[in-house]
Amino acid sequence: MSEVMELAVRARRAAARLGVTSSSERDGALESMAAALVARSGEILEANARDMTAAQAAGTAPALLDRLALDETRLKAIADALESLAMLPDPVGEIVEGHTLPNGIRLSKVRVPLGVVAIIFEARPNVTADAAGLCLKTGNAVILRGGSLAVHSNQALTGVLASAAENAGMPEGCIQIVESTSREAAEELMGLHGHIDVLIPRGGAGLIRSVVENAKVPVIETGVGNCHVYLHEAADPEMARRIVVNAKCQRPGVCNAAESLLVDESVHAEVLAPILRELEANGVTIVGDEHVAALGAVRSVEPATEEDWATEYLDLKISVKVVAGLEEAIDHINTYGSKHSESIVTADYAASQRFLAEVDAAAVYVNASTRFTDGGEFGLGAEIGISTQKLHARGPMGLSALTSSKFVLMGNGQIRE
Repeated sequence: MSEVMELAVRARRAAARLGVTSSSERDGALESMAAALVARSGEILEANARDMTAAQAAGTAPALLDRLALDETRLKAIADALESLAMLPDPVGEIVEGHTLPNGIRLSKVRVPLGVVAIIFEARPNVTADAAGLCLKTGNAVILRGGSLAVHSNQALTGVLASAAENAGMPEGCIQIVESTSREAAEELMGLHGHIDVLIPRGGAGLIRSVVENAKVPVIETGVGNCHVYLHEAADPEMARRIVVNAKCQRPGVCNAAESLLVDESVHAEVLAPILRELEANGVTIVGDEHVAALGAVRSVEPATEEDWATEYLDLKISVKVVAGLEEAIDHINTYGSKHSESIVTADYAASQRFLAEVDAAAVYVNASTRFTDGGEFGLGAEIGISTQKLHARGPMGLSALTSSKFVLMGNGQIRE
């Protein structure tokens, strides 16, 4: 039996036991996991340092290095997130709806764990702890498969978390990692129909596309964020400036950062120039159409290609396009966006409502930065990912997204005639 299959068999066995543990037992395990991260921070940070050294030597981009890096502060924040998770309401066992049928049977729809959740992700060690915590909280066994860039960090984190959970009474195998970072191991995991209940990819467009196209198990598509900010002709210029700069520059390497800026032709000359200058001052490369270049507001505007309109840069780079108006802006977003997060800046109520109704995305904003699309910011606690699809879960996926449901029927001898 292969390594991956052994993990799946153990996870299935663990899921059966984990699903019937109590909320207090699982919350106690989460608190133990948080304490273990702090107590064993030295070995985790040592493992992370090995990954960072290798990544820097390989010329890894700064945005990826930022996602990879751990320190005492970040590790404490990860531990705090697990403690906060323990304090959230448990969705398992929640009665979603219920009524009595005409024949007297009492019907209830109840939340239950999904079972075995597999997560394939790239250079983000915090995903290891977030995924382990969220899955344990909801009674799901989890199999983690991280990328080669964070291999030592992920193995160290998983070892600490799994040991703490099992010492707190959780079943062996409830938190596991695929140690091999080979393509073959990932492909085997994707093919375990009947062993894995759901597979969640977290990473770049290439990873997500590969999982969606090749998996034989149900997939929740997450993460790619070609997010837009659209400045309508009724936008307040100062508000527009603050929102665009925040959405692009506050943390450019994450999926809810803005990658594209659209502005109405009728106001672009007055509104756009100061925004472009501030973006340039923050080190942002401007890629734009001929109207943007003709403004002469910044030292350099690279000519935008068709590919630029659809690109998630995850870096200090933004594509900028002047549009004829609201209709063209909505059409552009629905053509090139990734259905993640989109924002309009406007004082025109009718325009804002049309934008909200017609833009197809998991999160749609009026007069706010796209950077708020996050489980914590939405009050969901930690998140397993941000779903950009429409089935089962959409947007930041908190605890309830890691549950399914079953119908529970209580009768007193009814039979069907």
